[in-house]
Amino acid sequence: MAKYSYMTQEGYDNLVAELDDLKTRGRKEAAQAIAEAREKGDLSENAEYDAAKDAQGLLELKINELELTLASSRVLDQSTLDTSKVVVFTTVTIKNTKVNKEMKYQLVSESEANLKEKKISITSPIGQGLLGKKVGEIAKVTTPNGPIEFEIMKIELV
Repeated sequence: MAKYSYMTQEGYDNLVAELDDLKTRGRKEAAQAIAEAREKGDLSENAEYDAAKDAQGLLELKINELELTLASSRVLDQSTLDTSKVVVFTTVTIKNTKVNKEMKYQLVSESEANLKEKKISITSPIGQGLLGKKVGEIAKVTTPNGPIEFEIMKIELV
């Protein structure tokens, strides 16, 4: 069974732009680096050439990974999502029951996760613990520092 990566239109467009940049500018720069290193002489003892070839290999790996992610991605229309429970792309306000502190996060796919923007992956321990919960329910999340309980305060689309 195929594993889909659900994402917003913005996230999908960002990945397409990154892939296009890597295929054009990235490949061109890698080819230039290899050509410059090749001009420096004996390839068997040319560390610059080896480094440029390794960089090219990593670039091609990244391109391949992005192509696979895009091939298995599905763009969801956020306006059609149910906010009666926590699902991907909902923004949830939670309260740590131990320290009584409120936090607000949007649950997103792995490829769109960015903690600085308060976007957490649905595959993260907190994301997994919150999925399917309704307002007022307690989500028990197992972390490396032990279990944490979060009360679901609010679920919305932002």
